Amino acid sequence: MNRVYRDAWGIPHLRAGDPYELAFAQGRVTALDRAWQMEVERRRATGTSAAILGPDAVPWDRFARQARLADTAERCLHALEDDTARWVSAYVDGVNAGLPEGARRAPEFTATEATRPEAVRPEATRHDVARHDVAGLDAAGLDAAGIAPGRWEPWTPMAIWLSHHILFAHFPAKLWREAVAERLGPEAVALFAADGPGTGGSNGWLVPADRTATGAALIAGDPHRFIEDPGFYQQIRLACPEFDVVGLAVPGVPGIAHFGHAGSVAWAITNAMADYQDLYRERLRCAGGRVEALGPDGWRPCTAHVEVVEVAGEAPVEVEVVETARGPVVMADARALGEIGHGRVWEAVSLRYPPRVRRDLGFAALPALLRAKTVADVDRALDRWAEPVNVVLAADTDGGLLHRVAGTVPVRHPVNALRVVPAWEPGHEWGDRHAPMPHREIRGITVMANERGIAAPLGVEFAPPYRADRIRRLLDGSPRWSAGDMATVHTDTLLPSAGPLLGLLAGTDGLGPEAVRLRDRLSAWDRRMDAGSTDAAAYAAVRAEVVRRLAAHPALASLAGLDAGVPEVFRPWLAPAPRVAYALESLLTTGLLPGLDRAALTELARAALEEVAARGETTGVSWGDLHRLVPWRALPSPAISTPVDNPGSVDNSGSGDGAAPAEAGLPGDHDCVLSTSSVPGVTHHCARGPAARYVWDLARRDGSLWIVPFGASGVPGDRHWRDQHPLWLRGELVPVITDWNRLTEERHDP
Repeated sequence: MNRVYRDAWGIPHLRAGDPYELAFAQGRVTALDRAWQMEVERRRATGTSAAILGPDAVPWDRFARQARLADTAERCLHALEDDTARWVSAYVDGVNAGLPEGARRAPEFTATEATRPEAVRPEATRHDVARHDVAGLDAAGLDAAGIAPGRWEPWTPMAIWLSHHILFAHFPAKLWREAVAERLGPEAVALFAADGPGTGGSNGWLVPADRTATGAALIAGDPHRFIEDPGFYQQIRLACPEFDVVGLAVPGVPGIAHFGHAGSVAWAITNAMADYQDLYRERLRCAGGRVEALGPDGWRPCTAHVEVVEVAGEAPVEVEVVETARGPVVMADARALGEIGHGRVWEAVSLRYPPRVRRDLGFAALPALLRAKTVADVDRALDRWAEPVNVVLAADTDGGLLHRVAGTVPVRHPVNALRVVPAWEPGHEWGDRHAPMPHREIRGITVMANERGIAAPLGVEFAPPYRADRIRRLLDGSPRWSAGDMATVHTDTLLPSAGPLLGLLAGTDGLGPEAVRLRDRLSAWDRRMDAGSTDAAAYAAVRAEVVRRLAAHPALASLAGLDAGVPEVFRPWLAPAPRVAYALESLLTTGLLPGLDRAALTELARAALEEVAARGETTGVSWGDLHRLVPWRALPSPAISTPVDNPGSVDNSGSGDGAAPAEAGLPGDHDCVLSTSSVPGVTHHCARGPAARYVWDLARRDGSLWIVPFGASGVPGDRHWRDQHPLWLRGELVPVITDWNRLTEERHDP
């Protein structure tokens, strides 16, 4: 028998008799709290989201089908050991048990009109239509104009995990690097090195026992992702006789993978920035009624079929799904190479990724992590980790410390990591996985922030060192740290990467009076991206103008239009303006590009200063006025805010005392520790930032702290839908409560 308790913030605390009952309870409570989010993620993982979200979702559905996410997940499920498969299936049973009630609570199900497929086409696969959606209408008690949640299969959590992380290794960056090398020369590739279409990334740090007020280690940090509403992470506690763990779960996935505190041991991760996915340029032809691909051993047959994506309000879209010996084809190339004896030959690009090759997503590590008591247990569990590749910090109450990389990185030719490689040339095949993965002894304060550190041998592009260096300097500034002190690190807004642009601006002359005042104002700026800072807003306005002018400069003209000929899912990696924005420091300090010497860059900066000064857009405008949160939502949702001093109430007017709207202005910037990323030159709005903050206290778990954007509930209007958001905006945290006597048991009718 499982029992559900809640704390003052609506965070679920679950108790059950064994891990399988507990997994069922986790699935059920997640379906109750996040039914609409669960439905959207199930559909995204199976390539059926356009049926409820409309034409804008077609590009993702096409990619999910072509990359064979759901089929890969099913293969990985069948490869699981029986005990892990049983545990995952128990979670799925809980989801299916909770979805009808969860859907009744979620207004999105009746607010959304679905296009229902009339029939399954003969060529369709089991993933082509949402075949469960119509059948579940009566069970969910929903209006016939709305939709019902689809039934989950045992492999659905694995498909959702893969859907979330398939782009984490930034394989589309190989298309960009190849284009830059071709158009600007190989030496120019390094100038644009960054960690993907939205820069910034996760922070994590470990303060050992001799540097804390309690004499026990602290682990803290904040994962940076695209901010979603409801939030990506779910605060939860999972307790049974074998273990008792609090942490941040991913709705739709059992266990607590990334951030957890088991009482005697705690762990946290950041993205390792490893390269473990490859793109192959394929040559394809039709021969004898089938598709063939050219490999090192000649022409070999591919698997090929057509799937149908249903689209709300529009005609269905057919998607050709082709898979070569390397992997699924994810991008076609319109260029025909010519005619041969067997017909026309054309090119395409295939994706090779470890879960599809090895049939392993690393799910065996999840229950092992829950059972961990020491860092040695965590270390052994993570030997079975696969996707994505992470840097890990862990500590236990016996003084054990762990710093390692976990995941699957294939051994192959170094060129595979840099660009798209020809499938027909030998030497680009995969060998075994890298093993053992890097470990490093912890000596003092240890930081992980996606920089080129412990994972350097496994990657190509890493985040700039600014966040990692700044965190170390902040932590070195005090001899003793407590859990409550960590918010000062989480919220630091210093922008060290502003230096090159400010230096260039300081050297400009021949300016008009307004531009001189603006230049001098920026020279005196403290380089902090505080929400209330008008100087930060002025810097951002000048930076944006510099980026726009630099992206349009003749020296970079050959990069224009790269994003036009690729699938929409890949376009953020190939759009020139974001690439210029995130590479601004390198581009302003290089002499490698003809036409962009110091004199040309100074003139560009002078023109940008004059333009911004002439527009007068920096007068009385703060950074928070410009840098506003724009979370991803599957459907539009009103900005409801909640007064902090009454966490159980909801202010539907959005104007209560102490309240802050969901789209409020944010401090920070992409190279700040408070990494709230916009796209300079494109928009000041922020779509990426801390998806959670946490502090794990090894002295006393009840001394730990955490926060998520929005709240624990994904149900609009629920008392816990927005109650954490004002605190999240201010960088505050709420306590982790583990005393069962301080929790309220929740009853649900069966």
